Amino acid sequence: MSEEHTDDYKKMMNQKRFLNDIEQGIRIANREIIHKRIPALNKDTVLAFAVAIARARTRYLEAAFRAAATDKGEPLDQGEVNQLRSHRESYEETKKAFEALRYAIEQGYVDVEMVD
Repeated sequence: MSEEHTDDYKKMMNQKRFLNDIEQGIRIANREIIHKRIPALNKDTVLAFAVAIARARTRYLEAAFRAAATDKGEPLDQGEVNQLRSHRESYEETKKAFEALRYAIEQGYVDVEMVD
């Protein structure tokens, strides 16, 4: 192996170690910060969160069906649009929060109590 290839390999290995150190630091920071603010997670707390999202989804769909039922070929009035938008934003934000929770669990940022 030439000296140039050896230097490139060492540089690549140093960069990998650097990235691993950064990832470990991020994991530690997330664990410390999240654990201070989020209660213990278990099947019941995660399912309760999922049920809250289902309720937000239901409110959004219910508002959409209500608007469609009163449509009569006319565009929705601004109040109906605002209400529909509000329900959609609420649903989308809670759904994104659940995705963030899944990611945090997958990355080991939070612990989930496993009950048999």
